[in-house]
Amino acid sequence: MDTIGIIGAGQMGAGIAQVAAVSGARVFLADRDLAIADKARTGIGKRLARLVDRDQLSTEAAAAALERITPTADYAPMAQAALIIEAATENESIKHAIFAEAAKVLAPDAVLASNTSSISITRMAASVPDPARFIGLHFFNPVPVMQLVELIPGLATDPQVVAQMRAFAEKLGKQVVLSQDAPGFIINRVLMPMINEAVFVLGNGTAGIADIDIGCRLGLNHPMGPLELADFIGLDTCLEIMRVLFTGTGDTKYRPAPLLVQYVDAGWLGKKTGRGFYDWSGDEKVPTR
Repeated sequence: MDTIGIIGAGQMGAGIAQVAAVSGARVFLADRDLAIADKARTGIGKRLARLVDRDQLSTEAAAAALERITPTADYAPMAQAALIIEAATENESIKHAIFAEAAKVLAPDAVLASNTSSISITRMAASVPDPARFIGLHFFNPVPVMQLVELIPGLATDPQVVAQMRAFAEKLGKQVVLSQDAPGFIINRVLMPMINEAVFVLGNGTAGIADIDIGCRLGLNHPMGPLELADFIGLDTCLEIMRVLFTGTGDTKYRPAPLLVQYVDAGWLGKKTGRGFYDWSGDEKVPTR
């Protein structure tokens, strides 16, 4: 994939752009506002500079990678791309609107992929020009650090496209796992119910934030507790995924914790808003209850 397009210049889109550019791909990084895409490219430059400082990347390689990233508010340049990746928020209606616009420039043999973490690939494929060339390509945050990519073909996805996307992800230095198109796929089908149950434990008064997270870190040997991880992911994203699992399976065990709904309603979405289960506004995170 010499040229790729990425739609959505948030944390995920910028992370995918960075690893793709470092691997040698030319990247068009799009967002609804060019200022957002420009800001994402500036952030990528800072992260590449830190890699140079740590002797993990040469100055020349960092400069070349940044040069390969072009911010844009227009999808037209993506007509050159062999792959377009949608990396917008986990909202199906927003994704469908993006697919409709991307379809206008998608090259005849190009692949359209979604970075969705839970939404049905088969269902979304019904709104794209060629469902055979549509696939789920789920990266994990932060993309330059996390080694995993979850590959999810829909019912109509061509096996050759699956092979292409596996090769693409592996070229980026990622380990690939293949999931069938079921709600939450592999990782979030396992992870999100754990986070949701931790919120139930908090909401029921069984334990406080610090004790829940310390207990899970030490007792389960996880690098961070489920509530801290939820703050990193974004509580709105966690809620959307739980709703996908609940709706997609009809199983009440996936009912979102009421406290999670309340936090999202309050706008306490985690680290990105400065407050979630922790207060992130100072130098150190502080549990909020």
